[in-house]
Amino acid sequence: MQADTQDRRSFLQRLLTGAGALTVGAVGWGGFVQETKSAPLVLRPPGAVDETEFLRRCIRCGLCVEACPYDTLRLAAPGDGRPVGLPSFTPREVPCYLCENLPCVEACPTGTLDQDAVTSTTNDGSAFLDFRKVRVGLAVVDMENCVAAWGIQCDACYRACPLLDQAISLQYERNVRTGKHARLLPVVHADVCTGCGLCERACVTEKAAIYILPRELALGRVGTGYIKGWDSEDELRLQNVSNDVSTETERSSKTPLEYLNEEVVDDE
Repeated sequence: MQADTQDRRSFLQRLLTGAGALTVGAVGWGGFVQETKSAPLVLRPPGAVDETEFLRRCIRCGLCVEACPYDTLRLAAPGDGRPVGLPSFTPREVPCYLCENLPCVEACPTGTLDQDAVTSTTNDGSAFLDFRKVRVGLAVVDMENCVAAWGIQCDACYRACPLLDQAISLQYERNVRTGKHARLLPVVHADVCTGCGLCERACVTEKAAIYILPRELALGRVGTGYIKGWDSEDELRLQNVSNDVSTETERSSKTPLEYLNEEVVDDE
């Protein structure tokens, strides 16, 4: 009888232990699945397709990581808070050094790292992988905490940029606080910046005052309501625009010259 009681207790203990392990496993697996589905703020390898397409295409083979000679890329592990098994990099730790032949792009077997997006053609018509066409992100300057904006001489990010004086230039500005000195302010040019993160890595502040964001987050979007009058190609969009103007207010029925020069009526 006592033996039967002990057997039942042992059975119940094993059952409860198994149930507990199953619960923990379910929670862990749920977190793993969530991480594979989520797409937080991450920087992908050169040539990466749109993030939504990236999540669909990447087979998590790690060949791009193996091909990187600088150990820039790494695959996200469970608990990283990033989609598990997908390659990314953290510029403050190890930036992208923009290899001449972009071996990570060449190693990708699925086109998740799109060779066409980073390919240029020489004068004789031969194609090559061009690091200048990489757009993994965009450098953003925090002027509140950039020591150069304080008037301290610093051009670390400018000097670290592989496209010197193209992706980042220095803007000379008089220091009104002292009245004597000039400030050299870093200016990022979005049409050239590759997002490699060498500037972020070189920044002298405790937390980088210049940092890389995915371009879709860093850049604004103008929309279709504005035309670059100095851009002949952009101005072509006006060809099919109707000259008919519909007015919604009394003011909009007047020309800008009329309503800007009309007298202001005092309500008193």
